[in-house]
Amino acid sequence: MRLPCPICGDRDLREFTYKGAAVALDRPNPDAGETAWDDYLHLRDNPAGETRDLWYHGAGCTAWLVVERNTLTHEVIGAKLTSEAKT
Repeated sequence: MRLPCPICGDRDLREFTYKGAAVALDRPNPDAGETAWDDYLHLRDNPAGETRDLWYHGAGCTAWLVVERNTLTHEVIGAKLTSEAKT
């Protein structure tokens, strides 16, 4: 798979590190309890279809990207710098 870096152009997936879904997570209060913290740290959605993910271009320009892709078709729809992506 190739990812379209806005700075470097299309690059091989091996240059990037996947960092998770590009959505805000509701962080529990410090005293929320073990179950709330376990859920926060370990449980994530695994959507089928279009997603927005954070990727780090560590072997390139060191930019943080929001990559839009389809997990069913493996199509990469596009990528933007995190500073330019809509939240």
